[in-house]
Formats: sequence, structure tokens, C-alpha cells
Amino acid sequence: MNFKKIHIKSFFPFLQWMPELTKKTIQADLIAGITGAIVVLPQGVAFAMIAGMPPIYGLYTAMVLPIVAALFGSSKHLISGPTTAISIVVFSAVSQYAEPGTEQFVALALVVTLIAGLFQFAFGLARLGTLVNFVSHTVVIGFTAGAAILIASSQIKNILSISIPKGATFIETWSNVFFHGNETNIYALTIGLSTLLVAILIKKFAPKVPNMLVAMVFGGLLNYILNGSAEGVALVGELPRGLPPFSLPGITLEKISQLAPNAFAIALLGLIEAVAIARSIASKSGQRIDGNQEFIGQGLSNIIGSFFSSYAGSGSFTRSGVNYSAGAQTPVAAIFAAILLMLIVTFVAPLAAFLPIPAMGGIILLVSYNLIDFHHIKRIFSSSKRETTVLLITLSSTLLLELEYAIYIGVIFSLIFYLQQTSTPRFVSLAPDPGSNKRKMQNAEKDNLMECPQLKIIRIEGSLFFGAVDHVASELHRLRNEEANHLLIVSSSINLIDTSGAEMLEREAIIWKQKGGGLYFSGLKQRGRHTMQRTGLMKAIGPDHFFENKEEAIIALYPKLSQDVCANCKKKIFLECNKG
Repeated sequence: MNFKKIHIKSFFPFLQWMPELTKKTIQADLIAGITGAIVVLPQGVAFAMIAGMPPIYGLYTAMVLPIVAALFGSSKHLISGPTTAISIVVFSAVSQYAEPGTEQFVALALVVTLIAGLFQFAFGLARLGTLVNFVSHTVVIGFTAGAAILIASSQIKNILSISIPKGATFIETWSNVFFHGNETNIYALTIGLSTLLVAILIKKFAPKVPNMLVAMVFGGLLNYILNGSAEGVALVGELPRGLPPFSLPGITLEKISQLAPNAFAIALLGLIEAVAIARSIASKSGQRIDGNQEFIGQGLSNIIGSFFSSYAGSGSFTRSGVNYSAGAQTPVAAIFAAILLMLIVTFVAPLAAFLPIPAMGGIILLVSYNLIDFHHIKRIFSSSKRETTVLLITLSSTLLLELEYAIYIGVIFSLIFYLQQTSTPRFVSLAPDPGSNKRKMQNAEKDNLMECPQLKIIRIEGSLFFGAVDHVASELHRLRNEEANHLLIVSSSINLIDTSGAEMLEREAIIWKQKGGGLYFSGLKQRGRHTMQRTGLMKAIGPDHFFENKEEAIIALYPKLSQDVCANCKKKIFLECNKG
């Protein structure tokens, strides 16, 4: 019976938190839901424009996806829906095959959403929740910063009210701005920049006020005062009222072959966003996040959403953060926000007819700026050349290549640098500190300590796997050319030894023995010791060459040193030297 309950709850995770609902939690969730609905109203319209979709589709996405993700995800505070990064990837994917804003574009966007959702759902069923761990945070930061620049670039034509070809690249866009900047509509520019300025000022001086919503209203009023429509300022147009209509995505084999690569990129980016945001908020709330369940929740939200006029979405950092800060207690807050948005759209939709597109452009510029994580970018530049390279490669690829390729290139370079790092374990020479009563081992080179001429002590920091064998063998070959004929490897920092690593150590042990000394190990972890025993290499090297710690090793190895050399040695670095 218990097994059945666990089994059912794994498929319907909302059964786990529904018993926790009380009058108090519902009240808190309702307040958070009202806040979330107000926040998403301008964002939904803005994100749809970024995606090349009619504005209402951003709101449809914000109505459907949060409900499904809340019911089938694992986070109590994550709010799913349209996001900037996913929107621009959708635009990049579909604009190759259809004119943005057209019925054909919308149809293809729903198909790519369905395929992306199926990918995500399959990943969740396959328990691939750890997949996102292979995409470094630096790749996400670089991609997001690049996407933010592309989004801002795409709105320049709306703010200046100049003609730029649909689907123009980053370079083509700015070339057109340079050559056609003299055609700028001063009314459109005034409305766009004024809307942006008002949004910034409200955010700074009245942070609790929905700055984007108020700024959009201001932009509409300014357009009315300036009579902008008569001066060529374009308007968003009236939005359809009502709930998201049901529609069957027109999926075919041809469309699958066209859109699958792009859909995979959307799926991967969406999962990265959602899980990263969920974990970030969970670190504050103390909740445990199930990555696999989040995959399933995001997948189902996109699958179901594609049947209800919603394009691909993911977790939103802004709305999720607002949801948590507003006091949300359970996923019901996300459901309340979606339902309240449906009610708001019913009454507010006609007012969109008076909203100038340059005002929306100003709002989107602010959204783009907020996407760039300047704090972490600065930290990356100051801390790591490898991470800086990954960041710059991902960012430049985002600007110059197809967006899905930018993600893949960033991931590939991250893995290359990771493999380079793990395949070159660090070698540290150790020697006893004469200032310590117990002669504690320290970094000999860093602390300028004397080393024993007969017994070389090193610490290997890293794993001895097939990728690192060549590097380790080269370093040990270099050490064989030094004076010492005994080598003690402090193995406490060796996390893994595979068969290739063990065989390499056996060859080295034979060579050091032929040199008249030996190769010894101290503090070898149980996992590495098991590999050595299982392969028979511990027996081949000799069990007496393995010690529990450095002290035990030195006591056992000191008698093996040449006493003639010791008699003339003035270093006396071991305690045993003075006893002799």
C-alpha cells in the first residue's frame, strides 16, 4: 500500500504538497499570485514581441505554463512562463522558415514548443536531472549576456522607427542603424527613451511599484499627448480577449527534421534556466529540489502549452524571485497568478490598442539590461583565464552564430577546459617544516624547505585516469632524473585510479626498483586501494609499499636509505635523522 502511494506521488507530485494547504497558506499564495499577475502582464507582451509572436501569445504562455509546471514540478516557488532567453531562441529557430508575426510563424513556434517539451519530458523519465551540471554557469552567463545584446539590438528599429529587414543579423542590424539613423522618428525616440527612463526611476525610488506596467501606461499617455500616431508612431493594437484557444500543433516528419535541432537547444536551455532558478531560491527557502521532477514538469508544461496557443517557456528568475519575496508558501501561488492574469487580460486587453511599440521597445531595453549579470562577469574576468575564454567564446558565438550553436560551442569549450584541467594533476614537492615539533609536511618549493637527497616526497592532486596517465608518467620520468632513488607519493588527494592509472604506477614501480630504490604510497583512498587490489597490482608492486600515513611511511623507509649518504648529510630534515 505504501509502495502504491509513493508510486502515485512520483507521477503526481502535487499530491505531496496539497495536504499542506491551509487557510493561512492560501491567503499568502493569493497575495503572491496577485503580485505575480501584475508583474507578468507587461513582461508577457514584451517577451512575445522578442519571440516574433503576436503579443497575446506571451500572455497565453504566462497563463498555461505556470499551472502545469506548478502541478508537476518539484519547486514550491518556481514560476514558469515566457522568458527572454527562450523567446529569442524561438525567434532564431522559427524565423528561418516563416515571417515573424504571421500565422505560419505561430504554427511553427507551437510545433517547436511541442518537440522541445517532448525532449524535456523524455530527459526527466530517463532520470537525466544531472544533465544540467555539464553546462557551466559561465556558459549560461555568456549566452544570456549575448542574448540580451541581441534583444536590445532587435528593438533599436522600434525605438528609432527605422526600417530594418526581418531576420537581420547582429552586424546587419547595426549596419542599417549606421546608414539609416538619419531617418529616425523623433516622436518614437522620445516615447521609447521616456518610457525607459520612467521605468528606471520607479525601480530606483519606488521599488515596490510595478515599474514596467506604470512606465507602459506613461508611454501610452505621452503618445496621446504628442499625437504620436499621426506622426508615424506604431501601436501594438488591441489584444484578443478570453482564454488561450485550443489548437493542434501541425506536426509532421518534415517539420520535426527541420526544427528538432533547434528544439533540442530550447529544451536544454529551458532546463538549465528552470533548475538553476529553482535551486537558487531553494537555497533560501531550505527546500530540496528534484532535478528529474523539474525536467518532467517543464516538459509537460511545454507539451500541454503547445496545445493551448503557448510557445516555449521556462522558469523566470524575476517572477520566481518576486513570488518568493511576496510570501508564497506553495505552488498554488503560481496557479493563482495564472488565473488572475486570465481575468486581468479579459478587462485590460482592449487598452493595448493605445500602447505605442516604441514604449514596448523601451521596456524591452530595460529587460535586456537586467539580463546581463555584470557582477559575475566581473568576477570571472578577475579570477580565471579559462572561464573568461569560455565566457567570451559563448558571448561572441551568440552574437555571430545561430543561437543553438552558441550553447553547444560554450558547452564543448567548457568540457575541453575541464578535461585539460583534470588530465594534468598537480605535483607538489613536500618536506618537513623544521619549525614544527612534529615536522609537519609543507610545500617545499613555496616555503623554501630543504628536501632529503635520497627520499623524494610528492603529493599528487587529481585523479589518475586514462586521460591523465601521459602527464603523470612524464612528471614521474622527470623526477627519476633527480638525485633521490626513493619516491613517496602522498595519495590523499588522489580521488580516482582507473585501470590505466594503476598499470602506469606498476610500470613506474618497476623502473624505480631498477634504479635501486622504490615507489611508495601513503594515504591511498579506499576506492584507489580497491582498484589496485582488484587488478592484482597491489600484490605486484608489493603490499609493503603502501602505508596508512606519511609518518608511518617515513619510519619504515628511513632504514632503507643509504647510511653512508646519511652520515655526510647535514640537512637532517627527518626526526629519524637526529636519532641516528
